[in-house]
Amino acid sequence: MKVGSGNFVYEYVDDWPKVPDDIKLGWVAAVAVDALDNVYVYSRSEIPMVIFDREGNFVDGWRQGVLDNEAAHGLYFDSSGNAWCTEFENHCIRKMTPSGELLMTVGNPGEMGTEGKPFRRPTDVALDSQGFIYVSDGYDNACVHKFTEDGKILKSWGEPGTEASQFDISHCVRIDPNDRVMVCDRTNNRIQIFDTEGTFLEEWNDLSEPDTIHIDKNGIVYVAELNQRISIYNLQGELLCRWGLGKRTDTPGEFNGCPHGIWTDSLGDLYISEVQTDGRVQKFKRQ
Repeated sequence: MKVGSGNFVYEYVDDWPKVPDDIKLGWVAAVAVDALDNVYVYSRSEIPMVIFDREGNFVDGWRQGVLDNEAAHGLYFDSSGNAWCTEFENHCIRKMTPSGELLMTVGNPGEMGTEGKPFRRPTDVALDSQGFIYVSDGYDNACVHKFTEDGKILKSWGEPGTEASQFDISHCVRIDPNDRVMVCDRTNNRIQIFDTEGTFLEEWNDLSEPDTIHIDKNGIVYVAELNQRISIYNLQGELLCRWGLGKRTDTPGEFNGCPHGIWTDSLGDLYISEVQTDGRVQKFKRQ
């Protein structure tokens, strides 16, 4: 089955990935691809991080016991190849090597911060070109935090609401090639864009509860939307492609859960993970 339109047409890949019999994937909160095109599947499961090659063959699973089994949320790879794992129910961010060794923890695991302070069920993380760390702190806060590269807090911005610089679930943060800070303001159905000091620049509307952003090497912006939809934009906010029925369905290439994670590999193939159902991560081959 083919999905998409224009220059963004994809073929749904059947039977991807090939999950070993002794591994069960729960809600797959995030998916990301490393520089070797290994696909990291981050789920609320006994083994939270499971790794496949781009053909869907099992590569590894992190069994070190560092990550909380029920706290998977956001996943991000930095330019050095390290994986940043957001544990929303554990109120912290874990910086990990590609093999699952812990390098740094931002936040106090298991301890919820005070209102407006890190962290109250954070959602995702990204780094800018200077190495500063940004965290969307979205479920029990409505803000974005900026840290030094060694995890010291520099500033925060945002509050509950519907106006500019206000959020109703700040659900993902990503940094575009111009160091603009893009934030999924999920329940307000928009993406807000800021400079690195938190100054509001613009917003993109006409979204359906955006969950996660991925920006590829060509500056194309992919958005996974909770309401069973995918949207693809350029950096100017021009819609390039959109698909999804806006309802749950078992049709191959559509969604019977809720899109929550999104990433591309070096060939432009697309990976989408879902929550509110178990074990859902799909691959779409770029045509």
